[in-house]
Amino acid sequence: MLTLCMIVKNEAQRLPACLDSVRHWVDELIVVDTGSEDQTVAIAQHFGAQVFHFPWQNDFSAARNFSLSHAHGDWILVLDADETFVAETFDRLRSHLSQPDLLVINLLRQEIGASQSPYSLVSRLFRRHPALCFSRPYHAMIDDSVLALCQQEPHWKIVDLPEIALRHDGYGQAAVASRNKFDRAQFAMETFLASHPDDTYDAAKLGALYVEQGEWAKGMALLERGICQLEGDGAGLPAAAAPMAQTRYELHYHLAIAHNRLGNAEAAAEHYQIALEQAILPLLKLGAYNNLAGILKDEGFYAAAQELYEQTLTIDPQFAIGYYNLGSIRRQLGDLAGAIAAYETALQLAPEMPEIHQNLAVALLKAGLLERSQQAFERAIALYEQQSPPPHSPALQLRQQLSELGLFEGI
Repeated sequence: MLTLCMIVKNEAQRLPACLDSVRHWVDELIVVDTGSEDQTVAIAQHFGAQVFHFPWQNDFSAARNFSLSHAHGDWILVLDADETFVAETFDRLRSHLSQPDLLVINLLRQEIGASQSPYSLVSRLFRRHPALCFSRPYHAMIDDSVLALCQQEPHWKIVDLPEIALRHDGYGQAAVASRNKFDRAQFAMETFLASHPDDTYDAAKLGALYVEQGEWAKGMALLERGICQLEGDGAGLPAAAAPMAQTRYELHYHLAIAHNRLGNAEAAAEHYQIALEQAILPLLKLGAYNNLAGILKDEGFYAAAQELYEQTLTIDPQFAIGYYNLGSIRRQLGDLAGAIAAYETALQLAPEMPEIHQNLAVALLKAGLLERSQQAFERAIALYEQQSPPPHSPALQLRQQLSELGLFEGI
């Protein structure tokens, strides 16, 4: 028996898609509402969920543990409203759920619209066991309790499912801004780290957050501290969703981002190389491959950069940014036909990215394909204007550049 456990608040828009993705696969739906003022509760009940109410305490673990207390299944699946389950994965999962020694199945999650890391690994499917519970107020996870149980009962097994099981669309820039996610995350992680100064996982997450906000010194100091702690004895490291290799990858990966943005390309490349050496799923390393290739391209090592971009596409043939970057390298090397082909493949996967249309237009122009080039420029301008209206739209600058070159008058 499989139980879905969720905590929600004001998720009327996204909850239907989430519940619809699992309604034919789970045997029990437990939804804990923490104070919705929209139709969230009614929607959950429409899908047959048992709805329970829990006052919000600024602690995701407390709410998630309350949901576990109402579950009856042998296995627990945990989802958020901004996630959907990939139906094809369930057939593979059924064989795992029957294994008596299996405790946790880590699920591969696709991060829709993520600018850096398009995949993550999360411990969201686990055996209902009295020793397993969530901890940490913000990054709520079962991993600490899994580690403790496995130390007492070492026969338990943990596996990583290599196929994409979840799709997550909650980390787009608009969603982050609307929910003040950065502020909430920072406060919760700073509070937790103050009382758990040796926690390497929290150091990696909070350091990455500082870097993303441009607080370079704070972020780099925390990431370097985490690396030193991890190289010591790995203390404070969760077991399932963030094993040692994954946390080490994140520490070096985000430190590389900081170094690169500060103009320290050599140091950034070194940290990316260390990140790539970690024994984690190749899909989880796409960001490091892609960013290291970007450094090599900027340094003029085009052949090496092209090899890395091609490697990202071997790992993930649906990686649109990989095709886009490959097109840019091929254009740099004078392979206009190869560049056009790569850009067109990228557009099949991400048709709403104006940058791809613009670069395709440039390649077509250099190849002498003027009519197709004009069409691509027009599409790029239209998308720029849709996504960033005047006067701040890149469309204005693009139009001006074309006008100065005497190209495509009236575009």
